[in-house]
Amino acid sequence: MITASMLYDLVECPHRPSMDLFADPLKRDKLSPFVQLLWEKGTAYEQEVVAGLDIPFLDLTPYSMEEKEIKTLEAIENKEPLIYRGRISAGDLLGEPDLLRLEEDGYVAGDIKSGSAEEGGEDDPRPKKHYAVQLALYTDILERKQLSTRREPFVWDIRGLEVTYALDELTGKKDPTTLWKIYQEKLDEARRIVNQAEKSIPAYSSKCKLCHWKTECLKTLEKSDDLTLLPELGRTKRDVLLNEIKTVEDLANTPIEPFIEGRGTIFRGIGIKTLEKFKARADLVKSQNSEPYLTEPVNLPDSERELFFDIEVDPIQDFCYLHGFVERSKSDNSTERYVAFYATDLSNAAEEKAFADALNYIRQNQPCTIYYYSKYERTMWRKLQLKYPDVCNAEEIETLFDPGSSIDLLEVVRKYTEWPTRDHSIKTLAQYLKFKWRDTDPSGAASIEWFQRWSENKDQKIKQRILQYNEDDCLATRVLLDKIKKLKVI
Repeated sequence: MITASMLYDLVECPHRPSMDLFADPLKRDKLSPFVQLLWEKGTAYEQEVVAGLDIPFLDLTPYSMEEKEIKTLEAIENKEPLIYRGRISAGDLLGEPDLLRLEEDGYVAGDIKSGSAEEGGEDDPRPKKHYAVQLALYTDILERKQLSTRREPFVWDIRGLEVTYALDELTGKKDPTTLWKIYQEKLDEARRIVNQAEKSIPAYSSKCKLCHWKTECLKTLEKSDDLTLLPELGRTKRDVLLNEIKTVEDLANTPIEPFIEGRGTIFRGIGIKTLEKFKARADLVKSQNSEPYLTEPVNLPDSERELFFDIEVDPIQDFCYLHGFVERSKSDNSTERYVAFYATDLSNAAEEKAFADALNYIRQNQPCTIYYYSKYERTMWRKLQLKYPDVCNAEEIETLFDPGSSIDLLEVVRKYTEWPTRDHSIKTLAQYLKFKWRDTDPSGAASIEWFQRWSENKDQKIKQRILQYNEDDCLATRVLLDKIKKLKVI
């Protein structure tokens, strides 16, 4: 049967459904505490929403499998206005929508989500494709059973909003399509996987980190010398290259001139500069004494005072709980120290105070150069300014993150350097430079799970673990900067 969760996973990773169906379950990685936390929080939020409903509904939670489906169909026949936790099927489609709501033109399906129903930011909100395919599957079943004539399912999200997913409306600016068409494409793909008419292969990406097949897929990728083991060469580009270039070794040993036609290449969506970049990375990875290098000179500020900045955020609750800094002076490296501003609880007041104290700390350390890794810090501080306008105005945030005095080292890495690594994450690059995190499980996801446990029991050992991890992130940024300053142009 094709399920909503299968389509969700297919949008996230085309290989995971195949692994879930056919791979040895004993080879799965242990479920990460963070993923377990996401499940628990999702369940808790759903129960909270349902408990707060002020309208009558039929709860089918006590039932399962075929009995639940029979009860759902009976409820539909009786025209129950709202059905919670039902089960519906048609042909090879099986769905368990959180909600089935009776409207004038039939039943409409809905899901309760513990995240936002939209992505793309406030200026360009868009429905999430992985939510859309789930809702479309429910809608498809209702249509096939002649229980609905409207393709407008909905999501109740963490913001308390009901967001309609208009499945037949055009979406996307560069290549307009409909969510319904995306669903049909994923449904066809899922059927090919289920029937083993199509064999998928893994691809390395940031989404692998929390997947229970990470170890098994990585073994396959390393054994096959897969092209996605090169930074920024993802599944789509890999699949375009595969007919001509199958491995990293092939790319390193193959001249690219035969693939150039006019001002482009024979590979759709891959320009000459991009192909040259991937070729250089393959050469570097496969060379015997590979060393990182600069592709062109980079001018970094020569400051007396430097701050290495990293924040920790709980995306489940959209809460920034820690702003950490490692500070050092050029004239005396022994002055290096860690300074942190930690939210004392989950209240808005605590979040605002930590933000305000961190901002005041930067003000007091001017003039200085601030280093951070990726635009996340800037994005979150913009959001915090909007949330707490009494702390500062928007202009101050933009001035603070002016590229003349605030440097995103990830942009420096991408624009000016090459590394013999499989990605450009701060963890990968700092570990390549022999830096070691003190924690046995250093990750932002782990930090979020620790914070959740700390917020429940205020265990100071957990708080110290969070602070130590954040300090190491800041130190890793400093280690990377020092190495970049020593790199030679090749």
